[in-house]
Amino acid sequence: MYTSQIEMFPAENLPAIPQIYSWGIEVIKLIQRIENPALTAFMNFISALGTQYFFLPLILFIFWLIDEKRGLRLGILIIASAWINIFVKDFLKLPRPFFLEPSLALAQAGGFGAPSGHAQLSLIFWISAAAWLTNVFAKSAKFEQYRQLVWAAACFFILLTGFSRIYLGVHFPTDIIAGWLLGGIILFICFGLGSKFSPIPDKLLALAGIRSLNICAAAITLLANGLYPRDRSLPALFLGFCIGYNLMKNFFPFSAQAEIGGKKPGVITMLSRCLIGFGGVAVIFLGLRLILPGEESLFGGTRFWGPASSFFELGRFLHYGLVGIWVSAGAPWAFQRMGLAQAQNTGDDSSEQT
Repeated sequence: MYTSQIEMFPAENLPAIPQIYSWGIEVIKLIQRIENPALTAFMNFISALGTQYFFLPLILFIFWLIDEKRGLRLGILIIASAWINIFVKDFLKLPRPFFLEPSLALAQAGGFGAPSGHAQLSLIFWISAAAWLTNVFAKSAKFEQYRQLVWAAACFFILLTGFSRIYLGVHFPTDIIAGWLLGGIILFICFGLGSKFSPIPDKLLALAGIRSLNICAAAITLLANGLYPRDRSLPALFLGFCIGYNLMKNFFPFSAQAEIGGKKPGVITMLSRCLIGFGGVAVIFLGLRLILPGEESLFGGTRFWGPASSFFELGRFLHYGLVGIWVSAGAPWAFQRMGLAQAQNTGDDSSEQT
């Protein structure tokens, strides 16, 4: 039934693929029998919680208010995972269900289908968060109860996110499974070989100086841009985040939970950090869009400064790189200047470089 439509994709040479797509479409149709406006709105909401646009702000909340080390680790993990996902998608070039049957689409989605980025990112984030919270509750008298609750919630969100993408007709069931498998491989590579649930071994990084760490981050960014030059934003965000963190830890160390004047940061302090931090992101992100090359630039109508400008990709890289530097260095520096965080002793933080 769908063979002629599938022939436009690289999977045409695999005889089992048309049958898999036909099966996936029938599963989606079966699920969509329960479709109604309220459920569709709810599924769109759940789906929105499975992207980097939800996870990255949440990670900044962790970085600025709870644990800067954990925020850095989660941030790097989500950025790297998102980049791997788009790289694999563009390599495989597999269709979404509504490419083959447009009536299935209950939501909009761009790009190719497998593996599902929502499934991959939700699995990586929620398992990482569950392992972290389990460790936090390890000394509690109700540890076993908390552990079961945390892991049940993590599994629930992972499964619900995957189901929402199938219900909305933007992914085949096999796309979801592929996303979970790729996410599981990434988690195993990052954490499976270590004694701690952490992708950044502090003892190893303590042996390297700030220059070595920044060169390493730059080399990874250069490799990512070389392998997949179609996206500059995620590598630039990674580079800015890493460089900013290294600068912060070496010159004006910031601790999210450090006491200020002998007191733990209060609600007003936390809210102020969020206002300044996210406000800075908005100013940099929106402000630079008006200046750097692109269709939204104030100079976008000129010959050399529109979307076709040879400087467009450079401007995009600078754009996201500065956002990364702000969130890991600029915002913590501003917190300290405004009395919203306690400046730390740089001599005591050499072992915390990352």
